[in-house]
Amino acid sequence: MARTNRKRAAWVIDLLDVQPSDKMLEIGFGPGGGIQLLTSSASAGYVAGVDLSKEMVAQATTRNKKAIDNGRVHLRHGSVASLPFANNTFDKALAINSMQVWPDAVAGLREMRRVIKPGGEVALGFTPYSGQPNTGLAETFAAAGFAKAHVVESDKNFCALAIKP
Repeated sequence: MARTNRKRAAWVIDLLDVQPSDKMLEIGFGPGGGIQLLTSSASAGYVAGVDLSKEMVAQATTRNKKAIDNGRVHLRHGSVASLPFANNTFDKALAINSMQVWPDAVAGLREMRRVIKPGGEVALGFTPYSGQPNTGLAETFAAAGFAKAHVVESDKNFCALAIKP
């Protein structure tokens, strides 16, 4: 899974235009390949992640051990429904092939909005196998309080992006 999702994670991270000092959040980080890419892109920043699977937290922790030991990465077991971070903490956030399994997409996006700084951007990446349609995402973002929602497509994958006003 880490190898197959790496190209997709790189694409979503590129769409977010991650800067070296950014504070980044990944929801549903799986085995941690995206966390590795974020750590490289935010080379002087900070990367945090939350995943519902204790097994994925363990795998991602092993994969990102050096960055965790250096205090640049913090991975937690948890849910998008209740993120363990203060308001306005992160510059940008992403989730790949994750939103379609959240119990309440709008509530999850509202929680992401809470922890993103004003002007911060959120990206939701999906594969054609996710079961998530690429329609209606702008309305979902708007219902959660985001602005400027749009969808970008590439090789049957798509990514919905929006800004916290």
